[in-house]
Amino acid sequence: MVSCLTKNRKAVALDMVPCRWLVVTVCCHRDSGDSAAIRLLFTDQQNDGHPGGLTGRPFVHCSKLSAEVARVPEIESNIVTTVDTVSDTHASGTDANLVREVARRRTFAIISHPDAGKTTLTEKLLLYGGAIHQAGSVKARRATRHATSDWMQLEQERGISVTSSVLQFEYEGCQLNLLDTPGHEDFSEDTYRTLVAADSAVMLLDNRKGVEERTRQLFDVCKRRRMPIFTLVNKCDRAGADPLQLIQDVEADLGIICYAATWPIYRDDTFVGVYDRWNGQVNMFERGTDRGASRVATETMDINDPDIIELLGEQAYMRLDADISLLEGAGHAWDNDAFLAGEMTPVFFGSALSNFGVEPFLQEFVQRAPPPGPRMSTKGVVYPTSELFTGFVFKIQANMDAKHRDRVAFVRICSGRYRAGLEVNHVRTRKPMRLSAPQQFLARERVSVEEAWPGDVVGIMDRGTLRIGDTLAENSDLEFSGIPRFPPEHFARAVPLDALRRKQFDTGLRQLTEEGAAQVFYAESIAGPIPIVGAVGQLQFDVMAFRLETEYRAPCRFEPISSRYPRWITGPAAAVEKAVTGRGRMRLYDSKNNSVILFQDAWALKWAIDNEKDVQFHEVAP
Repeated sequence: MVSCLTKNRKAVALDMVPCRWLVVTVCCHRDSGDSAAIRLLFTDQQNDGHPGGLTGRPFVHCSKLSAEVARVPEIESNIVTTVDTVSDTHASGTDANLVREVARRRTFAIISHPDAGKTTLTEKLLLYGGAIHQAGSVKARRATRHATSDWMQLEQERGISVTSSVLQFEYEGCQLNLLDTPGHEDFSEDTYRTLVAADSAVMLLDNRKGVEERTRQLFDVCKRRRMPIFTLVNKCDRAGADPLQLIQDVEADLGIICYAATWPIYRDDTFVGVYDRWNGQVNMFERGTDRGASRVATETMDINDPDIIELLGEQAYMRLDADISLLEGAGHAWDNDAFLAGEMTPVFFGSALSNFGVEPFLQEFVQRAPPPGPRMSTKGVVYPTSELFTGFVFKIQANMDAKHRDRVAFVRICSGRYRAGLEVNHVRTRKPMRLSAPQQFLARERVSVEEAWPGDVVGIMDRGTLRIGDTLAENSDLEFSGIPRFPPEHFARAVPLDALRRKQFDTGLRQLTEEGAAQVFYAESIAGPIPIVGAVGQLQFDVMAFRLETEYRAPCRFEPISSRYPRWITGPAAAVEKAVTGRGRMRLYDSKNNSVILFQDAWALKWAIDNEKDVQFHEVAP
């Protein structure tokens, strides 16, 4: 997509295609209020050497640009109305409604270290987006509501997020798809998969701790994908590090350029507002009495208003004026191209708990976050404005409705329009599949919709056909790649505590491991196969035991196994049998009956790789 920013700060999205010339017509408003149509001519020359911007970045180095303004009455503001001439067949006859809907989408995830306030920020974004009327809390009191994104009973009891949630809401004419991710590192696989479905990310920092280990890990994932990143420094209502020092630490630690988009205002060392550098406005907040459950009262004033000193107080004004002068003189200038490439991040300051600074951040986010862009597939680049539907499964969740034992596959739409009854190819199985009515989510709550567009995340009711990473494509066999897979690092025997509930126990193990949080293996024994569960983190065993008991009425315990270096093994049958019987090795079978070896330690694994030349070892299932 090519994005322009008009004077009234409304984003205009233009279709990006691999062609020599592109002529589009967009609508806007003149300062006088009259409607006008503007024709823009783009060429791909000098665009980093990539024809048509195949990198997914805007046409920022266009060598030619012409605009002809002619009055056209009664035209909607800021909407692409026609694509007149395009030399690529992909965009010929592009549906204007499809282009408009793509331009309205913002799909993003929030990344942070545990306890930085991610769930609280998610709740406040929903509050200001109008999706909820009263914000809940992570650890709710008896008389208050829990956070919307923490819908599992375990999440509400422990005050932690253990699964990704999809939250969709409208704000200022844009459709926001917020992908809430678990903060704990034991659920990193779920988080990494969710980031693949996002177009941008919000990095949340604690103002006392700055960049922490978990933040570094998730930032590296975003950086490898050149994902645009917004930064929000949270908990500014508490004593913390100096804002200038925080920005310097982020630049030094993460290697990204920081631009202070807002700046905290303190009066007598109390956080009372923020200065919006882009708008030149001061936003002063009035602390409420409901612990941040409702929107905070705000007074806004231009920084050049003569009454600004009276509003802030002389001391606070002098401090703010000195900080602004320092930022303008020594800070980096805003570079939108560098931001879209993931090389620069706008930094905002606020307090999610008290709602201070949340609304200014959200307003800037919807204007500057990129809409859905092109994605690579096995058949080349797939553009969001392509009329053929494509999408991929990045998450599966069982028992969102415990009464009906449902199974929902979450699909990120990459192109085209999703509608009920659409027939697509299930590329992995090479079989046709008819899609049911799409469902949109607000955590556990769901609603059926008539259609969905690129950038949206929809739920498909599934009976076990779909797997994480599957591609669904209309009239095509293309596949999307990039869904990460990680080998388990911890293993434990799953022992059912009620023999009469063995069937429910086996069903629960199978369905929960299909969600991707853990893998189930089987070891041979005289009494029959013994289930062995492998997980990336220890906390996943606690979650699985809790869910087996509460959702399947099949209590169990997990007995840890000391071996923790898994390798799938392939090769001639005789060589495989020889390799699995070595010292310090434990043979398992996965769900497809492939042989897996658990090694006692890293030395045993290295010895086997160096000496077992007739077989091949794989870190993940081949």
